[in-house]
Amino acid sequence: MSAAIGTASASDVQERTVTVWQERVRIRVLSKGRGPSLVFFHGPWGLTWDPFLDELAQHFTVHAPEHPGTTPDAQDDVYHLDGLWDLVLCYDELMSALGITSAVLVGHSFGGMVACELAAAYPERTRRQALIAPLGFWRDPDRIVNWMMLEPGDLRRHIFRDAECDAARRMFPRADGQEAEAAAARVRMIWAMGTTGKFIWPIPDKGLKKRIHRVGAPTLLVWGREDRLVPPVYADEFAKHLRDARVQIVGDVGHAPQLEQPATVARVVREFLSQ
Repeated sequence: MSAAIGTASASDVQERTVTVWQERVRIRVLSKGRGPSLVFFHGPWGLTWDPFLDELAQHFTVHAPEHPGTTPDAQDDVYHLDGLWDLVLCYDELMSALGITSAVLVGHSFGGMVACELAAAYPERTRRQALIAPLGFWRDPDRIVNWMMLEPGDLRRHIFRDAECDAARRMFPRADGQEAEAAAARVRMIWAMGTTGKFIWPIPDKGLKKRIHRVGAPTLLVWGREDRLVPPVYADEFAKHLRDARVQIVGDVGHAPQLEQPATVARVVREFLSQ
């Protein structure tokens, strides 16, 4: 079982690698479920098949691609992409390769920004979308924290309201006699942050506000009330730029509500996407 899949909830997950961008970029895709197609774009810390995706897979065929460069043995492929627009085009090619004409999109953090950019570039590709604490805007009074500058302990406390919850322990495993495995997990996370950081920093304002008017799909914005990385005020910032948007604030969670309360967030997302 690959590191990307490594949770107990990952039974029956299918794995394949799709090559796009003139066969220069390899993207591993994890898939599970039955029903309408749902494409999930993960955040800046790498992809893990988790209970949230398992919940969604009970009602959708979930396809979760790894962002270019975060796939083991294909890290250097990211050097073929010069910027965010190249990344969006890669995902358009990926959906074509998967035989997906249109789908519902779900994205978290950096992945939420990618989903929204894809919906703006190719409105016909997106029927509905659920964005969980997405990046894409910048407000000087409410600055987004650059997580790449945080020490591991601070990063853990910024992502999760409860830094000792099960999801936090999975993302930040302690050695407990397995130093090599814990060190490998840290290396994968650092590499994923550096790879996705190529497309967002120094600030995650890459012009989405100029393109977001093209998004026609109804959008659900999910935010943790205690998000310490991307302040919840950005929920209203997104909502006022979208034609059809609904905001759902989840209490007692931080920047990754779908990891801290997977069943609750999956239910809210599922009910919205199924309308």
